[in-house]
Amino acid sequence: MNRLDGGTPALRVDAPGLLATIQDLGRPGSASLGVARSGALDRGALRTANRLLGNHEGAAAIEVTMGGFRATAVRDLWFAVTGAWGALRLDGRPLDPYEAHPWPQGGLLDVDRFAHGSRAYLAIRGGLDAPRVLGSRATDLLAGIGPGALRPGDHIALAEEVVLPIPPSVLAPWGAPVDDDVRIGLAPGPRSDWFSASALHVLYDTVWTASDKADRVGVRLDGPALERARTDELPSEGMVPGALQVPPGGRPTILLADGPVTGGYPVIAVVADASLDALGQVRPGTRLRFVHARVDR
Repeated sequence: MNRLDGGTPALRVDAPGLLATIQDLGRPGSASLGVARSGALDRGALRTANRLLGNHEGAAAIEVTMGGFRATAVRDLWFAVTGAWGALRLDGRPLDPYEAHPWPQGGLLDVDRFAHGSRAYLAIRGGLDAPRVLGSRATDLLAGIGPGALRPGDHIALAEEVVLPIPPSVLAPWGAPVDDDVRIGLAPGPRSDWFSASALHVLYDTVWTASDKADRVGVRLDGPALERARTDELPSEGMVPGALQVPPGGRPTILLADGPVTGGYPVIAVVADASLDALGQVRPGTRLRFVHARVDR
């Protein structure tokens, strides 16, 4: 049954893989309503996919997690895939990512398991349609806002929001996401004074590992415990994507786009906006190093 009514179907989902959702650039500015930003975890990859097709850069696309996604075109389309790397095939024929390709009616697109990175973006010329909530078509899994995770048999329509012709050439150099020793910029958090001086040294000196407890809500890190200087309770306060919350066990969790807008654990640091896209491509087992982000004054 089609759960994404909104026009003539453009494609049918045959296999969503581990997780596939509709994402655009999210709904920033809604935290006061208790609604997270949501949207693509790798915003740069989404923007690039849309530019390759002549779409507005914030048009809705499919965020594919770890690959294994298959879909069939119900009408003639154009598509592009960016972000994570895996084998990309149309009716068994290999294609390159970061290029616009025609997708004829009845063609089967296979986005195989990823060898590098964790999230790819399948954009369609015209953008994908889904009901808007607070100005966005993005799926928020934690809050249950938006169209929900895609399932086999879902049909998705086009938004028909083309703005430019398809560019005649590749827009920019591209390459596989970095899979190890990822450098993440940090700015001081609002509760860094709740931690000992040694905890801050440990935060920056440790090579952390992304655990298998990772999704669109957040990534839990494996490594040494961060020692707190204060152990009293903290009332709930506002959270943002990239906040490093430290629960009583001492090992930080980095909140991502679907993370809660409030939380009661102290935030020792916040990921710089420029590093959030790289964080969105982190896989379980990826090693991370934190560096001091430049703060312009």
